[in-house]
Amino acid sequence: MIKALKRASMKLATSWYSDRVQQQTTLVRWGTFGRPVLVFPTAGGDAEEIERMLMIKALSGLLEAGRIKVYSIDSLPTRSWGDGSSSRHSTWLQNQYDAYVYREVLPAIRADCRTPDIEVVVAGASIGAFNALSTVCRHPDAFRRAICLSGSYDIERFIRGSDGMPLHKIDADFYFSSPLHYLPGLQESDQLRMLRKRFILLAHGQGDYEDPGQDWRVAKLLGSKGVPNRVDCWGPDYGHNWPTWRAMLPHYLAEID
Repeated sequence: MIKALKRASMKLATSWYSDRVQQQTTLVRWGTFGRPVLVFPTAGGDAEEIERMLMIKALSGLLEAGRIKVYSIDSLPTRSWGDGSSSRHSTWLQNQYDAYVYREVLPAIRADCRTPDIEVVVAGASIGAFNALSTVCRHPDAFRRAICLSGSYDIERFIRGSDGMPLHKIDADFYFSSPLHYLPGLQESDQLRMLRKRFILLAHGQGDYEDPGQDWRVAKLLGSKGVPNRVDCWGPDYGHNWPTWRAMLPHYLAEID
């Protein structure tokens, strides 16, 4: 049962136990009107990370103007990557997390917006960008655009099989969670046809700890499937950090209708 935890003029937090991920989960919303935007946290982050890291403050103009409503959830799968869990459990949880987003978070957002078929924008930085990309690619029927900032898309380097075998060859949960691995083999289908009507923005800086090659690898793959996308480079003054993402996300969300 969903329980309201906090209520203010701009913020509402709800919590419920999810059988899919087998733990308590949290969904936080900021704003009252506008296009719903689901922001995924960075690795290990929680639903209120974007408020603590001043992203909500950076988005305050768009929120107060009723242009957007921002939602965020906990980054559940990445917590298992470093806690001693087996790779099988980590990849199972990653796949279940996708189902949780589509089957639980999406309906909660639509109910909050009082629009049963509203399309949601997804966004995120670093591992959050991976989750945003994965969500649009797997569910283009419901998510219209992904804004991916400083993305870390090759998550196989974080989760290794115990026998050293590449996970995408032996683990179906991992394979279908990783766009870099399943998109090359995605055949003509309703999913692909709908995905070609969506848009994926890939942005990065050239400062400390950025890896622009990851964006270009994803862009090439999306382009080979006819999926609209764009890569933006913000230059050497922008590193892999929150000041960069606080500059990027308001800029891109101001472009959406």
